[in-house]
Amino acid sequence: MKIKSIDCLHCKAGWRIWSFVKIQTNDGLVGWSEVSESNGSPKGIEGVINDLSKFLINQNPLLINKISSELYSRTIQSSGGVVQKAIAGIENALLDIKGKFFNQPVHNLFGGKVRESIPLYWSHCGTSRLRAYDMINKPPIESYSDLKTFCNEINNSGFKYIKTNIGFPKKKDSIIYMPGTKKTFGWPELELNTQIENKIEKWIKTFHDNLDPSISIILDLNYNFKVEGYIKISRILEKYNVAWLEIDTKNSNVLKKINDKTNTPICSGENLMGQNEYKPFIDNGSIDIVSIDIVWNGFLQSKKIADYADASLLNITPHNFNGILSTFISAHFSAITPNLKIMEIDMDDVPWREDLFTVLPKISNGNMEIPEGPGWGTEVNEKILKKYEL
Repeated sequence: MKIKSIDCLHCKAGWRIWSFVKIQTNDGLVGWSEVSESNGSPKGIEGVINDLSKFLINQNPLLINKISSELYSRTIQSSGGVVQKAIAGIENALLDIKGKFFNQPVHNLFGGKVRESIPLYWSHCGTSRLRAYDMINKPPIESYSDLKTFCNEINNSGFKYIKTNIGFPKKKDSIIYMPGTKKTFGWPELELNTQIENKIEKWIKTFHDNLDPSISIILDLNYNFKVEGYIKISRILEKYNVAWLEIDTKNSNVLKKINDKTNTPICSGENLMGQNEYKPFIDNGSIDIVSIDIVWNGFLQSKKIADYADASLLNITPHNFNGILSTFISAHFSAITPNLKIMEIDMDDVPWREDLFTVLPKISNGNMEIPEGPGWGTEVNEKILKKYEL
């Protein structure tokens, strides 16, 4: 069996882009992976994959370690970023082929599952209804009264963890506060002033006061502040017993400074690439929960990172904010990882998301059944993808 072709496919999914890798063999097997990168360069990832494809054609797709090692070697002078994500996409598609070849779910290729189901947290909870309610066919959140009503829906959902971003509800002008990625006002200073402080506290307090006490709140602060701002927010929110704060940075010493000044656990890592980038965060104690993007790092590299975190008694959480294929890939990883804390999933999405995939995740009371089909256990429906093709 040999690799015959490698293709990238993209579709516009509301406010972001979903991107997929499709690898075909000469005997008809097809491997799929997701490489979605809405905030960076989806076509950049495709360009890297196209450049690397000449090294893959006619290779044995089952020799994944050999192929992956060769690709890392050939790109060592341009490592990280879109190069890392491209190699991860190739690697994950090959794992899908290998699972199908042996008629086994991917988690069985790695020693089998350690749990029967996967705990989930509802990501972008509330914030999707601030920015994209028309795209997801959900009631908008345009006031704190709307947010209280939404909390009733969460209370009945079965989820025990939810993650939100910084939301400012306002009639016909609601926003998610994201100056760190230049999506709202506040850039480039990234200053935390009293007005922003009060709005953040009111947003979290409304969740806290209207959710069942058994439901834990996570706040994603992304890249939106400087050190003093992160420290101040963490202290303001301690009274609400937030499960953790997510802070994005590439500097482990900066994060250590923040973590030392708060009693709230700190989660980080979703934008780190490879075990060498994670190592200083784990070694210096700047991180309490390790976030790993399995789609961007690749399954093999992600396992090394999770194992290293486990050696430091740290739990991990898969970063999973893309399509259903990403959810299946992350679920297989969660199935084999003893030090899993909880897995991310978006519940609010474009209404045709379920039509895009051949098998859907089975979710009940905030938990997902582990996929048992060959490979990842789901595939992309190319007919539906063409309707929304980028």
